[in-house]
Amino acid sequence: MTDTIINPNRALWEKGDFTRLAATMRDSGDALIATLDVGPGMDVLDLGCGDGTTALPSARRGARVLGVDIASNLVAAGIRRAREAGLDNLHFQQGDASSLDDLSDGRFDLVVSMFGAMFAPRPFDTAREMVRVTRSGGRIVMGNWIPGDPTLVARILQICAAYTPPPPEGFVSPISWGLEDQVNERFGAAGIGRENIACERATYTFRYAGPSSAFLSVFRDYYGPTMNAFDAADKDGRRDDLQAELEKLFASENRGGADSTEIPATYLKVTVRV
Repeated sequence: MTDTIINPNRALWEKGDFTRLAATMRDSGDALIATLDVGPGMDVLDLGCGDGTTALPSARRGARVLGVDIASNLVAAGIRRAREAGLDNLHFQQGDASSLDDLSDGRFDLVVSMFGAMFAPRPFDTAREMVRVTRSGGRIVMGNWIPGDPTLVARILQICAAYTPPPPEGFVSPISWGLEDQVNERFGAAGIGRENIACERATYTFRYAGPSSAFLSVFRDYYGPTMNAFDAADKDGRRDDLQAELEKLFASENRGGADSTEIPATYLKVTVRV
């Protein structure tokens, strides 16, 4: 079996160029890491790391950081960014969040996954693997988009779903990770008591030096789920309808004015103590 069959997310995230979108998320990534007391002597895993939006800030604070992502193009981009920043304490490798076979038990003080591990296809396996590689007394911090939330990314995924074919039988929606009861069940099955799981709503802000219509183009042309929706809409003759729905959403959510984009998006921040 090929990697794509084992984990179809690889094809999804290698389809576009998430680095274009990640560039609009840097400030929020840095701000998040600043709240987690990351520092020298810590071993940090960034799971579903993209090109390093939270991995680089962790390494800059002196931690030993490993970034793991399913997409080979994003791993390559992360390696380039680490090299350009002169961070020899930051490494990247390709891997599947639900099967971290080459990572030893209890290796990391902190596992971070911002909108990454939530897209892995086997959520119970993913929770178990995150717990397994975290040392006793360590933490897992996840950021997960919330189903039904009215802010940007949850709405993008909801709109796009209406233009794409139904998912295959047995598919588990990634945004189910945004439901507290699902989080509790998955980490509970991995041996974590509910008293050690905390969930709260937090905000991630996208910042783009251009109007919201131009920012939408980044999603349309480089973000895998949105690209798939436009491909399907093209086949059904509904591309203009999808474009119009998303233009309305981006314009209504923009707080940056006519010539710049600043869009806050709500997510579920999950903190697990192992």
